Amino acid sequence: MTKLSVNINKIATLRNSRGGNVPNLLKVATDIQDFGAEGITIHPRPDERHIRYQDAYDLKSIVSTEYNIEGNPIDKFMNMVLEIKPTQVTLVPDSIDALTSNAGWDTIKHQTYLQDVIAEFKRNGIRTSIFIDTDLKLIEAAAKTGTDRIELYTEEFATQYEVGNKEAVKPYAEAAILAHELGLGINAGHDLNLDNIKFFKENIPNLAEVSIGHALISESLYLGLENVVNMYLDRLK
Repeated sequence: MTKLSVNINKIATLRNSRGGNVPNLLKVATDIQDFGAEGITIHPRPDERHIRYQDAYDLKSIVSTEYNIEGNPIDKFMNMVLEIKPTQVTLVPDSIDALTSNAGWDTIKHQTYLQDVIAEFKRNGIRTSIFIDTDLKLIEAAAKTGTDRIELYTEEFATQYEVGNKEAVKPYAEAAILAHELGLGINAGHDLNLDNIKFFKENIPNLAEVSIGHALISESLYLGLENVVNMYLDRLK
């Protein structure tokens, strides 16, 4: 079964919009795990507009499943991850002002940089993953960085699936097959939702984990958080 890691950035956004501590991020993370999710994901950004760096530290003792911290490996981010030692760090090439992740790594251009960063995390026992597009040359180059996994950037699949183009899953399947042959684990995320997740899962071999935040929290406004977490789990079986 593909693991479901729930990104709780949007809970932090809601909390921050009014100040105070409602909703309580730590309580929500605990509840999501109690509802059956196999992981918690956060993506702190330098301006701390949703997840704060202190949240990352506070969640360390709360997350009893897999703890995945995403971000661009600037010095502040790297220092935080090395102190917390989560289950997994997912490297994302975000610009400082990025609204949301919008591109994968150029693993050819940045290969030496990624090798150095990944080696440091792995020396500290942290599983690494690289956010990446489906270009097979980039997948091949990713394997040379020393990363444990890749995370397929699925926005294009989700956009095409919504308009009825199911063929859009093929590049992702091809990328996953090659990644597996190269010894890499396969994660995926971005714009996956209740409508497209089952189809994606059925067509991507060896899919280890999906990270879902915006859609899951939005769907929960209508259907309830516990119910939605279990709907995803059912589709990922």
